[in-house]
This record gives sequence, structure tokens and C-alpha cells, in this order.
Amino acid sequence: MTMPAALFISDLHLQSAHPRTSAAFLSFLEHHAQHAHALYLLGDLFEYWAGDDDLEDPFNARMTAAIRAVSDAGVHVYWIAGNRDFLVGSGFAFAAGATLLSEPHVTTIAGQRIVLLHGDAECTKDVAYMEFRAMVRQPAWQRQFLAMPLAQRKAIIDGLRKNSRKQNGEKSMEIMDVTPDAVAQVFAEQASTIMIHGHTHRPALHEVDGTLRYVLPDWECDVQPGEPVRGGWIAIDGHGLITRHGLDGAIID
Repeated sequence: MTMPAALFISDLHLQSAHPRTSAAFLSFLEHHAQHAHALYLLGDLFEYWAGDDDLEDPFNARMTAAIRAVSDAGVHVYWIAGNRDFLVGSGFAFAAGATLLSEPHVTTIAGQRIVLLHGDAECTKDVAYMEFRAMVRQPAWQRQFLAMPLAQRKAIIDGLRKNSRKQNGEKSMEIMDVTPDAVAQVFAEQASTIMIHGHTHRPALHEVDGTLRYVLPDWECDVQPGEPVRGGWIAIDGHGLITRHGLDGAIID
């Protein structure tokens, strides 16, 4: 089997309450990621991240150590923050053996110039969220928040998550999806015709005006009996061929 040039995942929302999803992630790292040249984690790997001082939490420590094992195997591991884990910092990066990237990030893999991002910044119709995002991404806000005791931060985050679930239930899918104008602007500014992102939980390949936009799936294996599990990744081989894969590794298109 040819070693992939790169693998991409996002939106696993890892948490101790979802053990099957966590097990699927650990299996992916062992059986797939360790055999790639590079692994890109494109945001919302964790359900939330309260700060790098939460690395001592047993669940966080286990997931971080598993990523570190991939890095120690010689794989280049890269991280782009999501809307749930944007407080990941240098402490996590060191522990996981990962390189933190700002977004959008442009890279060339096997001859393909690709722009990478989480995707939330392009959901410009969700005005309330965009205002919130602008606030919490400010260094001053983050310094003030991270100065709070860890338990207090977790309590605040829990409240924000509950409020977000309520608000999202009242929003249309169109509002919560990326907007064409924002996507077109990223393509133009980054001089790329290929994009990979997550966030929307609407996996697909969009072909518009000569551009290709790959949307990563979210992962959810802790479902009720009879419900389908979700998950998968995108791969690029050494010849620049991009493929989408299900949780079993099979190509889905």
C-alpha cells in the first residue's frame, strides 16, 4: 500500500462521554495516520478545550499521547484551531508533537496547492456567532479568560455549549453553512483552487467555477441502536489524487 502524502480530519468533538468515537480516533491514528507523511487536524478535535493546563485531565492526556505517538513515528502533525478548541496553545503543541497553524493556511502537497481552514470564519450569515468569534479570538480576551481558575473556565464553557445548542436549534442550515462569497474570497486571496475544511458537518465535494471544496465529516460513533455512525477523513496520495474515506477506510467517492 502506498503511503499517503497527507490525511485530514476534523470535528471529532472528542470527550470522555463518547468512548466509541474516542476508540475510533485511536484506531485511525494507529492504523492509518501512523502510515502517512503528514496528518492535519483541522479543528474541533476536542468537544472543548479550557486551556493547556487541562492537559493533566486523564482523557485529554490519553488523546494527546496518542497524537504524540503519531508524531514520534515520523509523521508531521499539524493543527488548525476550531470553534471549540481555539484555546489550544504551545503547551498542547509540545505535548502532542504538533505544529500550530494559523488559518487560512496554504500548503503544497504532491503538487497540489491547497488552502486549509476550519470553516467557521466563512459562516458569515451567522452574525451573532461571527461577533462572538471576533471577541473570543482577541488575545486580550483569551489572556483574561485563561487567568481564571480551571474549574471556573469549565463552568463558563459548559454554559456556552448549552446556549449554543439552543441557538443552533433555532437557526437554518443555510445560516450555519459557509457562504459562497466568503469561500470565493478565500480562494482568490490565497491563489488556490482546492480547499479542505470542516465545521459544517455536511461532508461533500463542491465544484464551482473551476474550484474544488472538500468538506470533512464530523465523527459520531456513540449513537443509539439502529442509527448510522458518522466519520471519516480525506487523503492525498503521492500523485496528488484526493480521496474521501469512511471510517472503515474505504473510498466513498
